Amino acid sequence: MIKLASEAEGAFASFFEEMQDKGAPKLRAAAWAAFADRGLPNRRIESWHYTDLKAALSKPAPLAKASHASPALPRAHDSLRLVTLDGVFRPDLSDLARLPEGVVAQSLRDALEEGAAEVMTALASADLGVDDAVVALNAALMQDGVVLRFAPGAKIERAIELATFASAEAAQSSYTRSLVILGAGAHATLIETVASLSKAPAQDNHAMAVRLGAGASLDLVTVFSGDAPESIRLLSLLAHLEGDAALNSFALIEGEGLARRQLFARLDGENAKAAFNGATLGRGRLHADTTLVVDHAKPHGESRECFRTILDQQSVGVFQGKIIVRPGAQKTDGSMQSKALLLSENATMNNKPELEIFADDVQCGHGATCGRIDKNQLFYLCARGVPRREAEALLIEGFANEAVETLDNDELRAFLSERVGAWLSRRIAG
Repeated sequence: MIKLASEAEGAFASFFEEMQDKGAPKLRAAAWAAFADRGLPNRRIESWHYTDLKAALSKPAPLAKASHASPALPRAHDSLRLVTLDGVFRPDLSDLARLPEGVVAQSLRDALEEGAAEVMTALASADLGVDDAVVALNAALMQDGVVLRFAPGAKIERAIELATFASAEAAQSSYTRSLVILGAGAHATLIETVASLSKAPAQDNHAMAVRLGAGASLDLVTVFSGDAPESIRLLSLLAHLEGDAALNSFALIEGEGLARRQLFARLDGENAKAAFNGATLGRGRLHADTTLVVDHAKPHGESRECFRTILDQQSVGVFQGKIIVRPGAQKTDGSMQSKALLLSENATMNNKPELEIFADDVQCGHGATCGRIDKNQLFYLCARGVPRREAEALLIEGFANEAVETLDNDELRAFLSERVGAWLSRRIAG
């Protein structure tokens, strides 16, 4: 019998009792056993050294219940939207009927009931090699989500948005898991939005498993935000790339509370390529943690990571990046860079880049910097009549856009630049 030590972990046990018969019982049971064996991560766990989740999540909020409300949902770009609200997929709020040929979407709950072999196999293998209690807890308690499948060779030009919203006026916990499968040679653009429609301190644990077939390519943009200072938001990406597949990912993190985005990518075919880039905009007491592991398992793989963190007031930033090169993964080319800009004496940044290389013919490197606004650049702008706050905003915007510019899609670059500009405008006004 596995013992869970804390009151919080006891609450999770009751959640599991409620969810264990909601489809995929073997998968849930294995995931629960993995979580129960580890417990909530604390600072003694190396990958959680800068984020003490056990202390933060001492009192789990009740499990979210299905909502039948139809709130007005913000929409900032022209995409086809699939909505999960308070832990439940909502076809009535989604653009299911407008999805193009070659794209099939359904709720995770329906997919689990049907037990389709492709879906069950992909879900069962998504967490293999990922040693993380939060990912295991997500698999054990998953309430719903979206299963999105692209046919081999499908070329989908219009972006599709997976939007996950919390709308309750009181604190609640929700656990969603989405599965995105691209067949061989398919291409798509995906926008992942995670946000709250209320000021209630949501406790969310969301995961997305992405499987790219041979030669498939995916552009993924994640916008991760929330305004409640007591919120706890956990977001995991589990990516598996076959030969010649390409994943280009960008994340914008902003808001309040504790936010951790963790990425686990396995480049499991020759010539697979992955780019993980992002910008974090921190104000108030935001604790923003980006942790990633890129695992090169086959030769001629390429990975690029470029992150920019901007921290104001008492916000805290964390970047932990690890590139692993397995034996035999020769000719791997990996590069990882994290830069932070501190706008306040009270802001804190923690950088921890790592390389684990078990092959002898590779090209891998990493770099991390942390500093303040360049006084010479600021003086140059102010001397030419630009007010100080606006001059700072121009320099900050340029710093953030170094990461935004890694995107090839003009429309998405403009959308993200607008979000950065809106954050800067609030800083100037506030």
